[in-house]
Amino acid sequence: MRYLLLLHVDEAGFGRLTPSEQAQGLAAYQAFGEALTRSGALVSSGRLAPSAGAKTVTTKVGRPVVMDGPFAETKEQVGGYFLIEAPDLAAALEWAGRCPAAGHGAVEVRPLVAAPAEAASA
Repeated sequence: MRYLLLLHVDEAGFGRLTPSEQAQGLAAYQAFGEALTRSGALVSSGRLAPSAGAKTVTTKVGRPVVMDGPFAETKEQVGGYFLIEAPDLAAALEWAGRCPAAGHGAVEVRPLVAAPAEAASA
């Protein structure tokens, strides 16, 4: 089953770190990604641009309305993700606990729902 690990972080926090701390942080994420890859669990991953560049689209009176920024006002923003393959939720939670974001933010674990065609062939 596939799980999305959403990394919720204070996106301004990285800039407050010393260059040495930044290098250590980047190395920790690289090591985590490599561990996922070695295990065969990694499907995809990505780092998001700062939320200041985000746009939110809603519909009003049948027409799309585009607003600047993320819709939710929160202290932490989604800074990236890992899409993983895991045998069950317990294994996905174990990976989330190993993710560096768990130490300075939060890792939300969400199971993906199979599309109807995928579910029929499983």
